[in-house]
Amino acid sequence: MLGSQLRRLREAQGVSRQDAGYVIRASESKISRLELGRVSFKERDVEDLLTLYGVSDARERNALLQLARDANTPGWWHRYTDVLPSWFQTYVGLEESAALIRTYELQFVPGLLQSEGYARAIIQQGNAGAPESEIEQRVSLRLQRQERLTAPDAPRLWAVLDESALKRPIGGPEVMRGQLEHLIEVSKLPNVTIQVMPFKFGAHAAEGGAFTILRFPEQDLPDVVYVESLTGAMYLDKRDDVDTYLQAMERLSVDSATPEHTVELLGDFLRET
Repeated sequence: MLGSQLRRLREAQGVSRQDAGYVIRASESKISRLELGRVSFKERDVEDLLTLYGVSDARERNALLQLARDANTPGWWHRYTDVLPSWFQTYVGLEESAALIRTYELQFVPGLLQSEGYARAIIQQGNAGAPESEIEQRVSLRLQRQERLTAPDAPRLWAVLDESALKRPIGGPEVMRGQLEHLIEVSKLPNVTIQVMPFKFGAHAAEGGAFTILRFPEQDLPDVVYVESLTGAMYLDKRDDVDTYLQAMERLSVDSATPEHTVELLGDFLRET
């Protein structure tokens, strides 16, 4: 998040990466890596860049410097780095900070809503040949991410699941029954909203695939759209990109089954499993 903020401030002042690098005694590529969040932040460098970018308001400077300090403090997920790709470490950090998480999933139940059995089946399928200890470590990471949903500062989670994600038999009938029961139970949380996009609706606003939109409590931080692939992920925070995904999510929310009807559908799927 700090990297994207610094990039936005630099661009607003018309400062090149080369000039920014000169100020902090670094290369243009170092500025690029900083803005992409791929290297750690030195507080002195951030202070110098903020001065270059004309940020003089004490409150704004302090907020950004605090982000720099936080960025250099390992999160709880740091102990999972041996099984956690670097590009996903960024996502877990953003998810941990988010106040609102809106997600659309086409293939699977989203990680934050997976039962333990379902999570294990998904992880085993995606990591064939991995030792059992690694599988269990990945399962533990996923379950620990879910703990924030019931924490005092829990974010609002709004998930739209394509019906195909609920009809795909992951792990066998018993696992799927457990997953459907879990969805019905977690939907009772006051901060969780679940909707199903039914087959019968036909084509819809998110045919392009799964995505997640993260919103943060700090008003000056932009929303971030997360789009995952097999070998990496994109993090989009430019206004035009974010607006496109927000519009798709709004359309999905309107066109999908209501949360109340979704619980009924989940019960129907459970009886069919």
